[in-house]
Amino acid sequence: MNIKNRTLFIADNLDILRGINSDCIDLIYLDPPFNSKKKYKAPIGSPAEGAEFKDIWTDEDIKAEWHGEIAEENQELYQVIQASEVIYNKSMKIYLMAMAVRLFEIKRILKSTGSIYLHCDATASHYLKGVLDAIFGIDNFRNEIVWGYSNSGRPKRFFAKKHDIILLYTKTDKAFWGNYRIPISEEYLASHYRQVDDKGRRCRIRVDAGKRRYYYPEEGMTPNDWWKDIPSLNSVAKERTGWPTQKPLALLERIIKASSNEGDIILDPFCGCATACVAAEQLNRQWIGMDISPSAEDITKLRLEEIVDKESNLFSPFTDVIIQTQPPVRTDRIEQVPPHKQLPKAHTYKHEIYGKQEGKCVGCNYSIPFRNITIDHIVPISKGGTDQKENLQLLCNACNSTKGARSQSEFIAILKEQGVRTDATPRPEHRTQTEQRKLFQNEY
Repeated sequence: MNIKNRTLFIADNLDILRGINSDCIDLIYLDPPFNSKKKYKAPIGSPAEGAEFKDIWTDEDIKAEWHGEIAEENQELYQVIQASEVIYNKSMKIYLMAMAVRLFEIKRILKSTGSIYLHCDATASHYLKGVLDAIFGIDNFRNEIVWGYSNSGRPKRFFAKKHDIILLYTKTDKAFWGNYRIPISEEYLASHYRQVDDKGRRCRIRVDAGKRRYYYPEEGMTPNDWWKDIPSLNSVAKERTGWPTQKPLALLERIIKASSNEGDIILDPFCGCATACVAAEQLNRQWIGMDISPSAEDITKLRLEEIVDKESNLFSPFTDVIIQTQPPVRTDRIEQVPPHKQLPKAHTYKHEIYGKQEGKCVGCNYSIPFRNITIDHIVPISKGGTDQKENLQLLCNACNSTKGARSQSEFIAILKEQGVRTDATPRPEHRTQTEQRKLFQNEY
């Protein structure tokens, strides 16, 4: 592991995740933006005063090379994300791309025994589940947990929206499970524990394959995948910090107890007011937090100070929490590409150009899988062209063969003669949403 316990990064979590060694994290909880199309700001006078962030996704929030990175890693996932623009809108596509590049790294850094809990709501939970299925595999989906809560406000039409979704995936089938139990309610006890054993102890008896199994109330019970026993934080809750999207400690305590042991490493890449970090500290786990807001540093230290046993004098949040603004450097073995196998300079731009062309061939304008699209020099090398990004484009194999060493104008003229391209063919960036939907339906 190349990061120390109790490290808080104030930076973009993607850069940090890419700098963490592989297979070293036991549990990851993330409560990312939900694509709510809102701006959030902590109230003046609250401990989190100064914290603010937007959950509105535009072209400025992604890099062109992410298109190529996702398509190269998982072409099917890239097509699903592209389709979300047609089904929903462009902001959803951008949001899912931003999440996908991070989730690739999250899977890499998880141990084979590790788990991920992704907290979201109905806005994008069904889209995110598709992304997680593609990255972690549908066989590693474990639970869709419904966290139900009640607070003020009721709509005048339809039902009140009072729940979040927590998607639980594991990296492999070897994932740790802590056999977490909760106390049995009096109501459940009265309705299900009506029998007694040979010693007169109250129990529940079940017969399976001719064998009796005795269940006792003191053993507790495994929670269902709908949690209504953990309330959300109201405005006067003791642990309330004013952080706009703060979650209760009880919620994180349940997750951490269920999927980790003492001493394990817990990571929260969107830690905000550090609820996961505080819960990990209380439960004797190691932790790493990340947030892009500078306010996260002060609020994290303040919350940790409240739970520290000052008499023990073993840990001081204001001196022992490590604050980093630069990504870590990986120390695990990273396979080096031998010189004779290194790609020509032009190919280093392939991911970025793929994004700018939105995965489409410049010639015929069809969507092409990443591995089947080829770097082409607009002005051929034989005619003075260079490897500079401005002289590069991506073509499908058919168009690349057609172009050969011809100039761009000659190439386009041939495509028009063949009926492959016309002047009326809109480029990807100029299509309306209706045109995109029709094209998608025709292609797929």
